[in-house]
Amino acid sequence: MNYQIICAILILCCIQALRAQESNLPTLGEVVRVDPQLDSLIDAAARIEVLASGFDLSEGPVWVNREGGFLLFSDVPRNTIYKWQDGSGLSEFLKPSGYTGAGKYISEQGSNGLTLDRQGRLVACEHGDRRVSVMDWEGGKMTLADRYQGKRLNSPNDVVFRSNGDCYFTDPPYGLPTCEVDQEHGYGFCGVFRVTPEGVVSLVTDEMTRPNGLAFSPDERILYVAQSDGAAPIIRAFDIAEDSSISNSRVFYDVKDQFGKLPGSPDGLKVDAAGNLFATGPGGVHVISPQGKLSGSE
Repeated sequence: MNYQIICAILILCCIQALRAQESNLPTLGEVVRVDPQLDSLIDAAARIEVLASGFDLSEGPVWVNREGGFLLFSDVPRNTIYKWQDGSGLSEFLKPSGYTGAGKYISEQGSNGLTLDRQGRLVACEHGDRRVSVMDWEGGKMTLADRYQGKRLNSPNDVVFRSNGDCYFTDPPYGLPTCEVDQEHGYGFCGVFRVTPEGVVSLVTDEMTRPNGLAFSPDERILYVAQSDGAAPIIRAFDIAEDSSISNSRVFYDVKDQFGKLPGSPDGLKVDAAGNLFATGPGGVHVISPQGKLSGSE
């Protein structure tokens, strides 16, 4: 998830947590309430706290329930995954995080999206090494996917898992030297892919020009995919059948009227237990109901 102009990792803290522990962290921005429904999701006294700042391009935050709990996130240009933990603050967790070659590949060579698989291992989209990797907590890494039909991936951006163990990831070209698809060594377009637990890589859809963040509805029957394309800055929804086939591709949310007027475009996505979509976009984080209605923004 890219907070873009802010270049900081932000957390929205509810008033209950603030009562439990006083915080001296700096705050930033505001919660804009478009619909009263937002009051049931975000407390009226909630504020946006800055956990850490000063990064080049912060992406992919994931909460890890180990060692009392901590946050991991990528700084793509720095080729580093950072760790933030309450009480101890910020530290470097992994470097290199996305490019292990000699010298400098490109400016955005590090890891991007991060998540945990069903075994609790850290899964990373790696720009420079052009792969999706999995790392156990003893430090060993394996490749989940780096090719489609024998050709190299572009630069995997975001990744999620279904409860059956299938891994889904987006593959735009933002981590390539020209920011365009690799026609010579790659497969030649931008795709959304699925990797089975057996390691089989298949194409989910090729209809999105710049697929970025992705997330599942709570029942895993809908896949949401953000598209960071100024010509069509949208979030698309797909129905997913039991056999993992998709259908009913549709525009779920469109920010064309805001694009260019406010900083940012559709990027990282998260879905809460009630099916509300928290989506980065122009101006901040948009909170969208399961029906595609904007409830507010942060």
